[in-house]
Amino acid sequence: MATEEVNKPLSLPPYPEMIMKAVEALNDPNGSNKSAIASYIESTYGEIPAGHTPLLTHHLHKMKESGELVFLKNNYMKPDPNAPPKRGRGRPPKPKAAMPPGTTVSSPRPRGRPPKDPNAPPSAKVVPSGSGRPRGRPKKIARTVPPPPPVAAAPVSSGRPRGRPPKVKPQLTEVSVES
Repeated sequence: MATEEVNKPLSLPPYPEMIMKAVEALNDPNGSNKSAIASYIESTYGEIPAGHTPLLTHHLHKMKESGELVFLKNNYMKPDPNAPPKRGRGRPPKPKAAMPPGTTVSSPRPRGRPPKDPNAPPSAKVVPSGSGRPRGRPKKIARTVPPPPPVAAAPVSSGRPRGRPPKVKPQLTEVSVES
């Protein structure tokens, strides 16, 4: 007998129904938080499945997304029927101009690159329209006149050596230690 009671499947109503009953029964004007809803469901329905907390979180999230519940300041409540509909994020779309009935709207220009004409003759080198120059970096032109040989510059002596002068080291003074 005892094993039959343990193995008996739980007959719980669907989670959205339990959640709505909990929110209605708690009847808090500021809404009910998740832990209050969970404790109400546990006290009302007794035995609940092992994965109750993640299931409750999942269904609360789904109900919030579908608009069955409103989530405000960490509390869930039934939506106000007199409240204006919630606007989505981002900029709203532009209003469409009224068209007379029976008019079909075609896009101003098809997207993407236009297809090649199969009947067009093959062209050799295509020069971009407008500039008249070929695309890309121009080729290097080989010099015809050899450059003059480098002239060895005579060292100009100005009286001081090249480069940065060495750092001056302070003179060490002898200190005598008397014992």
